[in-house]
Amino acid sequence: MALSAADLPALYTLLVNSMSQDESVRKPAEAALSQSENRPGFCSCLMEVITAKDLVSQVDIRLMASVYFKNSINRYWRKRRDSSGISSEEKQHLKQKLLSHLREENNQIAQMLAVLISKIARFDYPREWPELFSFLAQQLQSADVLTSHRLFMILFRTLKELSTKRLTADQRTFAEISSHLFEFCWRLWQSDIQTILHGFSTISQSYGSSAVEQHHDDLYLTCERCLFCLKIICQLVISGFQSDAKCIQEIRPVKEVSPVLLNAAQSFLPYYTSFQSRHPKFWDFIKKACTKLMKVLVAIQQRHPYSFGDTCVLQPVLNFCLNKITDPEPDVLAFAQFLIKCMVMVKSVLECKEYKPSLTGRVMDENSVTLEQMKKNNSNAVAGVLTSLLPKERIVLLCNILIRRYFVLNSSDLEEWYENSEAFHHEQDMVQWTEKLRPCAEALYIVLFENHSQLLAPIVVSILQEAMNGCPTSVTEITPGLLLKDAAYGAAAYVYYELSNYLSFKDWFDGALSLELSNDHPNMRIIHRKVALILGQWVSEEITHNDSFLMFASIQIKNDIKRPVYCALIRMLQDKDLSVRLAACRSLCLHVEDASFSEKDFSDLLPVCWVSCFNLVKEVQEFDSKVQVLNLISVLLGHVNEVIPFANNLMQFFQMVWEESSGESLLQIQLLIALRNFVVALGYQSPSCYAMLLPILQKGIDINGPDELNLLEDSMLLWEATISHAPTMVPQLLAYFPCLVEILERNFDQLQVAVDITEGYIILGGREFLSMHASSVARLLDLIVGNVNDRGLLSTLPVIDILIQCFPTEVPPLISSTLQKLVVICLCGGDDKDPSKTAVKASSAAILARIWVMNTNYLAQLTSEPSLSSLLQQTGVAIEDNILLCLVDIWLDKDCELGN
Repeated sequence: MALSAADLPALYTLLVNSMSQDESVRKPAEAALSQSENRPGFCSCLMEVITAKDLVSQVDIRLMASVYFKNSINRYWRKRRDSSGISSEEKQHLKQKLLSHLREENNQIAQMLAVLISKIARFDYPREWPELFSFLAQQLQSADVLTSHRLFMILFRTLKELSTKRLTADQRTFAEISSHLFEFCWRLWQSDIQTILHGFSTISQSYGSSAVEQHHDDLYLTCERCLFCLKIICQLVISGFQSDAKCIQEIRPVKEVSPVLLNAAQSFLPYYTSFQSRHPKFWDFIKKACTKLMKVLVAIQQRHPYSFGDTCVLQPVLNFCLNKITDPEPDVLAFAQFLIKCMVMVKSVLECKEYKPSLTGRVMDENSVTLEQMKKNNSNAVAGVLTSLLPKERIVLLCNILIRRYFVLNSSDLEEWYENSEAFHHEQDMVQWTEKLRPCAEALYIVLFENHSQLLAPIVVSILQEAMNGCPTSVTEITPGLLLKDAAYGAAAYVYYELSNYLSFKDWFDGALSLELSNDHPNMRIIHRKVALILGQWVSEEITHNDSFLMFASIQIKNDIKRPVYCALIRMLQDKDLSVRLAACRSLCLHVEDASFSEKDFSDLLPVCWVSCFNLVKEVQEFDSKVQVLNLISVLLGHVNEVIPFANNLMQFFQMVWEESSGESLLQIQLLIALRNFVVALGYQSPSCYAMLLPILQKGIDINGPDELNLLEDSMLLWEATISHAPTMVPQLLAYFPCLVEILERNFDQLQVAVDITEGYIILGGREFLSMHASSVARLLDLIVGNVNDRGLLSTLPVIDILIQCFPTEVPPLISSTLQKLVVICLCGGDDKDPSKTAVKASSAAILARIWVMNTNYLAQLTSEPSLSSLLQQTGVAIEDNILLCLVDIWLDKDCELGN
């Protein structure tokens, strides 16, 4: 029954009750609203609540109505099998209503209305809503500041939604939108920029004037509209044109837009400091605008590298960014997010593959210019621009600035470290590199070094030697020299692969690093942490991927120094500072995983290593720290043989971590991986850990558990390892088998592991397993055969064969339904040229042949059953002769490889 205006009071009451803190009130209201979602008129009633003038002040109720409206669009705007959806008439009414309510004063509601329009546009534009953009553009012509702000909010949300559609027709539609909207949006944005800059100039000259301040609201709305307009321009340029790296066509708006965006950023920057305390709203806008402008430039460069590579674009942008990085004004130096964006731009340009000069030539008699040749010409042209922008002197300067200024810890960093060393570790080493200035500088430095390694390697070594000479190993005071040494150590660690040709690691370790580790002064934590990083970085042989080759360096930590390095890492694993210990934990993990890991040199360190790991997990608070330590324990279990002497301590540790990890599925996943390695390491002594292991396994394979989606895959692998290394079947394990059927009834994602587990149960459990779970086995096989592809069948058929070999009399009658399907597979013909189908047919025939040899009477009975004939008819297989004789023909066919 349709809802009408008469139902509005009841709907309003339900919305109010759905936000109640009282569960007895909230739950019935939510259930009633959920039941009403697919009723005609529901969205129209919600729309009335959202736009009702007498509910303007009740923002929470209107927002809740908006949420239900959005959910209904997602579920019912398109017709579904179980619902007729929203009628065409109601859809038309809703669209008209939305577009008639453009001047919404509450910003939250306006955002939701923009989202609603964008969701509908995704379904209806252009076929069912062709007038949408022309209507919005027409409204913009005469809109006031508030209305135009809302219109641009709608445009941005809608374009963002449409840009995610990937069909060719949808992309063509977006290109058409872009061609119609770009010029208008671009002109308006430029006009807004001039208005804003004029307003900022007036504000800065007339501080405290009430006459000026009364216009702040309109100016701020213009600022907000300007940001939306900038986002729209970005969408139009990025998604409205095919990447010029593919089409090799100049994208005209790139050359038009990019220099102006750069100029806007340059114009806003001088106000950054002066507005910080006086005008926080406008200061916040400047922060957003400057970072967004640089972000848009980066996005344009990555989408249209060749057009951006033109001298009129690349040269001013890259020059600007390099100058801000190497010689920033004081206000820019305090604007970390802007410097990050400048570094991201330089990094993006340096690693852009389209800008790498091509070393291949052109065939002499080639008359036409191919697409590849055009790419090469463009690449070579841009490479020339880059060479002029980055002479050797500027590259060396940039390298020096990155290390000496941006790598060096400042007083704020040290204060954060001393207040919370664990949080500092993650902030510096595990944060997304685009979020913090130092990690971003490090990422830029690495790319710069990769591009100019021969030039920069001696520079980095000279900085390292300068820092070490200026701050001997005995110095413990936090001086500029010690902080520079910390920065230089980091620089050497990040590019270890190239410095190996200029620096002897053994001499460095013996002459400096090991001496610094022997100094226990609290301030030496700064150097100790970086030494831990170095020891982890310099362990690996494989270096880095370049576009066309892999670079390698010789192993630096050779056999004669492995033992001292292991001892050093174990010592740092016991350091008083958590940041040092976590850095050592990560580096030690890299050493143990290394192909040249020496268990002989490490074996006597295992006891203290285990204890250090156990203690570290108890002391850390951060989730990431616990995962990191547990990862080391897992790696140790997978690479060392001496595990049994420490089994009891490990079991207590695993039990403690499991109990404390409730709700932390990522930590539990790491624990399951460690447990699997533990079971494998224990081998046939693994039953000694069953008291701890089996309850954890049982929870992991429970498909009704709260973390089933997260834990199931690793729990299945642990289950398979447990069965594979069990010397005998125990009652608890035997009782778990039905869970396997429940898991596969949901999906076949874990089919291969499930097959391996089933095989283990058959071999290990024997007749006891079959007698207890015969029906589950039959159900499992019947579920798989006929419902999986050829690859899945090929992994499952060997299990059926093993079953029949072990129980030739008992099993065939139990799995008669599955065997009938195998007969159909053998007789249905199929594509003999398809290797997988041929293999399935051959394997199925081999299983039936085995039954013929080991249980002749049963096969004769099976092939004469009416249900088999009916199944063959259903699948379109015409059998004129006796089915058994047809199978004999299959067995005797020389083209059918039976295997046995």
